[in-house]
Amino acid sequence: MRLVSFNGGDGPRIGLVSGDKVVDLSAVDPGAPRDIQTLIAQDNLASLQSIADGAAADAMLEFDSLDFYIPISSPGKILCLGLNYMEHVNEGIFEKQPFPTIFMRSLTSMVAHGKPVIRPIKSETLDFEAELALVVGKRSRHLTPENALDAVAGYTCCNDGSVREYQRHTIQWTMGKNFDQTGPLGPVFVSADELPPGAKGLDIACRLNGEAVQSSNTDMMMFPVVETLVYITEGLTLEPGDIILMGTPSGVGHARKPPLWMKHGDVVEIEIENVGLLRNPIEDEIAS
Repeated sequence: MRLVSFNGGDGPRIGLVSGDKVVDLSAVDPGAPRDIQTLIAQDNLASLQSIADGAAADAMLEFDSLDFYIPISSPGKILCLGLNYMEHVNEGIFEKQPFPTIFMRSLTSMVAHGKPVIRPIKSETLDFEAELALVVGKRSRHLTPENALDAVAGYTCCNDGSVREYQRHTIQWTMGKNFDQTGPLGPVFVSADELPPGAKGLDIACRLNGEAVQSSNTDMMMFPVVETLVYITEGLTLEPGDIILMGTPSGVGHARKPPLWMKHGDVVEIEIENVGLLRNPIEDEIAS
């Protein structure tokens, strides 16, 4: 199942994606659910198909005409992996680590498909990072390799936008990873059953103004989905709607000579095979 959250004029609505069309479920049934995260928590995504099956032509919308929200409205935790592709490790200042490198993002740092990513006044070092985002489907602790994938509801695209100057101020990355409106997420939530187990073997790419700047495959992760879930749940309880960003491949802007930073007027795209395309313009922050 492929779902989006969008502004229907009366608040958020859920759309079921079919090609370049979207079934507006609330147009089919005014009582239809309006929050993907709630349905994930209820383990009730399947109920949407019966609503969509009753769609008339006037409930079919053009995908590119929608005003999107991020697909998961209020994740309790946004956990992120750093240094999860070996070629990315080799282009930076860090060494390969024996365990997943985990940090966190805040909800205020995220931004929906089509909305502007804000380059902050305080730094020009805004970098791109194409990432697969995992959405947790059920409350989980002490997962094992045998049951870890049972905890996955689905996946979406992310750009783990990073203000490198601030990321390097200290050994902790939180500041540089959490500037307001720097982390695009979405637009399509793809249920796990639509993809290979653990989202393995998917091409992942980033384009800046139409030029490919990152290109890899999720098979290149050093800590794949299963291993990551097992490690995280050794210490943290995951809840439905929590998001895990699975790290970025090589090609990021700070490793280039000269560095390649996102700037006002740019357009950045993240594309993951069979997941979708996430596109955002870049705008300079306006001083208040």
